[in-house]
Amino acid sequence: MQHQINSHATPPPGCPAHGNTQLFGPEFGSDPERHYAHLRSLGPSAPVDIAPDVEVELVTSYDAALYILQNPASFVRDSRRWNALNEGRVPAGSPALPMMGYRPNALFSDGAAHARLRQAVTDSLASVDELQLVRQTQQSADYLISQFSSDVRGQADLMADYAQPLPLLVFSDLFGCPPEIGDRVIAGISGIFEGTPGADQVLGGALGELIALKHRRPGNDVTTRLMQHAAGLSDEEVLHQLVTLLSGGTAPLAAAIGTSSALYLGEDWPAGLPVEDAVVQTLWNYAPIANYAAHYPTHDVDLGGRVLRANDPVVISFAAANTDPKLTEHREQLSGKAHLAFGAGPHACPAKDPAFMIAVTAVESLLNRLPDVETRVRFQDLAWVPAPWSRSLVSVPIRFTPRSVTQTAAESSRPQDASPAHAAQHSTASYQQPAGHSASKAKSGLFSRFLAWTRGE
Repeated sequence: MQHQINSHATPPPGCPAHGNTQLFGPEFGSDPERHYAHLRSLGPSAPVDIAPDVEVELVTSYDAALYILQNPASFVRDSRRWNALNEGRVPAGSPALPMMGYRPNALFSDGAAHARLRQAVTDSLASVDELQLVRQTQQSADYLISQFSSDVRGQADLMADYAQPLPLLVFSDLFGCPPEIGDRVIAGISGIFEGTPGADQVLGGALGELIALKHRRPGNDVTTRLMQHAAGLSDEEVLHQLVTLLSGGTAPLAAAIGTSSALYLGEDWPAGLPVEDAVVQTLWNYAPIANYAAHYPTHDVDLGGRVLRANDPVVISFAAANTDPKLTEHREQLSGKAHLAFGAGPHACPAKDPAFMIAVTAVESLLNRLPDVETRVRFQDLAWVPAPWSRSLVSVPIRFTPRSVTQTAAESSRPQDASPAHAAQHSTASYQQPAGHSASKAKSGLFSRFLAWTRGE
């Protein structure tokens, strides 16, 4: 009945009067499931506009998505093959270009080149201590909560004040950033997602300085491990792997933290279920990376009666695949990790376990620090970012009892010797600011303020 009401109220997305289904704008952002349902009626895949005048084939079937993700012989990731781009049919300045344009990283490479870069990334991440990562996340969470929890109104925006900056603090720490470089890394990556002009140059410049610094002063961090890996990455390759980790890690993590928190605090969440369940439900039903992973067929491929033309982009809808009705009857029997939120096949996310751990720890830290926190808007009424690439809440207004916060990290309940704060204190002590950098300038950014807080300043 609901379907009949919707179909009478507005024409189905992609009807003849509308051309391809548009996967952008407020209409899509407010109800992507309706668009996916229409696309599923056309087969396992269908043509869509991922941005104005940019057509891709979108795969909405779980089985078809898995087939493509696990078939690197027929579907490759190198976007230099992209027919429309090579023929000048992609508008200059299109928002699809930063997401789909080629970069020399593991995400856009195939075969031996991909294996080499991915191994360097996987090995560098594998050496991150899980307990240390949990403590880094808890400490970042404690700092951010300390900044907004003393608000006299007892109100904050969970996305802007907590979910979005938290992964940036954790990653800046993992990369071994000194204060001033960490500030610019955060400003750059935040600016890229906000569309700030010149943000990519800010990020590139900051990471270039970080790599130069690690040549002079190697550290126990992901950046140094990438640089020293047996794969022998060039500085440019190291920089692009760091950009991939930042862009592919921070924004989806922010979305997962925000959605999982809102779900857990929502009026429909069953009492007694653990935070892990809220994160798993988010990954299944609100995949943070919604539509991405463009593949390029190496030859014409028949997929459910539709021909996918060689070198035309085929984009995976992780969001639609995860909610494929064909899975509904046996979703309960599937492994909690059977979702495609982290991808599958040779290009699956190399940091899915740490990412899950960070998301769970972030939500638990919020609940522990603010035990009476609640959302001010029902989950069903929250607004989503109207973009095709991610499924992220615009804001999550929360309320809580204001706290009188005088506690610093030095007084918090963390172990003293093994904590990230202790490590940060010692690592940052060796980074002397160049002449002309005032203390106030060094502490003007988010990461600088965070590190100063860990030292009790």
